[in-house]
Amino acid sequence: MMDWTDRHCRAFHRMLTKRALLYTEMVTTGAVLHGDRERLLGYDAVEHPVALQLGGSEPADLVASARIGEDLGYDEINLNVGCPSDRVQSGRFGACLMREPELVADCMAAMVAAAKVPVTVKCRIGVDDQDPEQSLYELVDRCAAAGVKTFVVHARKAWLKGLSPKENRDVPPLDYPLVYRLKRDRPELTIAINGGVPSLDEAEAHLAHVDGVMLGRAAYHEPVLLGSVDRRFFDPGAPEVDPFEAVEAYKPYLAARLAEGFHLAGMTRHMLGLMHGRPGARSWRRILTVESIRPGAGLDVVDQALDAVREAGLAREARVAAAE
Repeated sequence: MMDWTDRHCRAFHRMLTKRALLYTEMVTTGAVLHGDRERLLGYDAVEHPVALQLGGSEPADLVASARIGEDLGYDEINLNVGCPSDRVQSGRFGACLMREPELVADCMAAMVAAAKVPVTVKCRIGVDDQDPEQSLYELVDRCAAAGVKTFVVHARKAWLKGLSPKENRDVPPLDYPLVYRLKRDRPELTIAINGGVPSLDEAEAHLAHVDGVMLGRAAYHEPVLLGSVDRRFFDPGAPEVDPFEAVEAYKPYLAARLAEGFHLAGMTRHMLGLMHGRPGARSWRRILTVESIRPGAGLDVVDQALDAVREAGLAREARVAAAE
């Protein structure tokens, strides 16, 4: 979810669910150690619980980065062993590390020893011509022996040559049963499944077999589904959050960031799918896209977009009433 789940996105998603664990974009150890730390790792306290997702393959750098993340208050440190982009491969991290399970285990052992917060792994089931039955189990077993207890498994292979990162999210076939078997065979481990989960109904079906489900594109493109997560999966007494409530709750965050000099468009871009399926959704997207980029754009743009959706909803109700 690089370039997607930035701090603004996570703060917005937190308005819809208080309980789901949020993940940062993958941040390389080089960026953590030598880059603009506030820009890359800064976050709002409202985001908790939130995990820092790292990319790297040098144990010492990962240890230093994990300690920085822990000192900043992140609730979990996650090593990405699943991203297939060319840039990631050239840096010897991400999915190409599926070919080096010993190195991954060494990295995880060092991080587990250095950090007090949970240290976890996100991986694929294999890469290229690997046999997933062998590659997934070997990686998990080696990391478990190093002290890792939680794994998020994207139930697809990654093809390091011949497929783009986008194609790697769709083209390799999903193998959910393999991840289910991993959980049955390693019941002492916490196994979450990822990849191609489009709805909460399908997430609930997966939970009959594994401990957790990671939502990526579905939660980003249709964030309203997150408004039902707390009641459905954590607390039957929790309220469901509708899109209008989420936006109103998000406004103080928007106002605070605008006062700090952030541009509105950098925050509203994560809200475009919120009204998916509702009357006025097209106007919502158009207003936020066009008006947010104007110099000095502020909360009035968000209010204008909300009004367009409300008016479209009232117009639809009037048409339905007239038809009856």
